[in-house]
Amino acid sequence: MELISEIRYLFMSTLFDVLPIIAIIFGFQFLVIRKPVKNLRKVLTGLFYVIVGITLFLLGLEEALFPLGKLMAQQLTDPVFLGTLSHADGELEWQDYYWVYIFAFAIGMSTTIAEPALIAVAIKAKEVSGGAIGVRGLRIAVAFGVAIGISLGACRIVTGAPMHYFIIVGYIVVVVQTFFAPKLIVPLAYDSGGVTTSTVTVPLVAALGIGLAQTVPGRSALIDGFGLIAFASLFPMISVMAYAQISEFRTRREYRRRERESSRAEQQHDSEDGDTR
Repeated sequence: MELISEIRYLFMSTLFDVLPIIAIIFGFQFLVIRKPVKNLRKVLTGLFYVIVGITLFLLGLEEALFPLGKLMAQQLTDPVFLGTLSHADGELEWQDYYWVYIFAFAIGMSTTIAEPALIAVAIKAKEVSGGAIGVRGLRIAVAFGVAIGISLGACRIVTGAPMHYFIIVGYIVVVVQTFFAPKLIVPLAYDSGGVTTSTVTVPLVAALGIGLAQTVPGRSALIDGFGLIAFASLFPMISVMAYAQISEFRTRREYRRRERESSRAEQQHDSEDGDTR
């Protein structure tokens, strides 16, 4: 009965949250555009599925993802697991939490690869660019940036370093890269930083950050537990532009290599013609 009551509460909350969106869309359709909605029954059925899906997703967050992230943080920061007995004073250093950093990297990589919003953006980017931007390459570049960002954010929580230093330096790197990265990739890189903070990544990352702050001695869940999502948004911009810069460099190097080979072939051909004469 408790589960049914919670589902009912989440369903009604989701319905009231979605109603303003529905009102705006249909209001513009009927009052501004003044045209009937095509396939109205299918649209209404789809909206119902959306509400049900969000309800079940929120239920899954409360029942699985948030507790799972907290549990993993507790287990990975357990002094017995980390081997605190090997220290003379019994205190842990930041490097002793290496399993936390490895887990943060792995969870950032895997959740981003599975992120529906990123898949949608990558597919559209490939369509618009005529295949110049690969779906797989973009997803891997974004996932690698998220993984690095979450690992660094976990390290920040463990060490207690001020977050604004990391963010300021990170955005300085982004600004500098913007001037040198291919113009085609810059807007996409900025968007890639936003689509990572979506349905799959955010719950696990937030749970990991809060759980880590609650289990590391001397950390505040409110002050230190949040901020991982900022890292997950920042570093994909760096990784995507870096991926484009590396690709451009390799393309130019290959082009120059082919030009040199072509020039040598022409010189050899001219030399052979001269010997023949």
